[in-house]
Amino acid sequence: MNINFKASKGIFQQIADNICRQILEGKLPPGERIPSVRDLAEMYEVNRNTLLRTYAILENEGIAINKRGIGYFVADDAVELIHAYERKEFFAEDLPEFYQKVKLLKLTENDLSDLLKLIKENTHEKK
Repeated sequence: MNINFKASKGIFQQIADNICRQILEGKLPPGERIPSVRDLAEMYEVNRNTLLRTYAILENEGIAINKRGIGYFVADDAVELIHAYERKEFFAEDLPEFYQKVKLLKLTENDLSDLLKLIKENTHEKK
């Protein structure tokens, strides 16, 4: 993952988002240890304090569990928590923007139906 230092989201939040993406993709399954602060700091070339903020976010959201002296682990219900958060964010932020774009481009029901079919086909191909 590339860190975008000019993005409106903080670096710590970008890293947290990346970890969540890895959890959703099954690369970090529930119960698995999340890479250490030191390892991720080296990987992303950021200060360890940045990673501590990242881990604090994940822990506060219930996505990661800190096992003192051992490290951080993916919570058993992390996938469900991330899905719930992502859905809420989608409906609050992404969907209104999408709706405005649909209106601006004067897309029809057929256009949107074709888009949904394409998404469905691509989803089935990945399984």
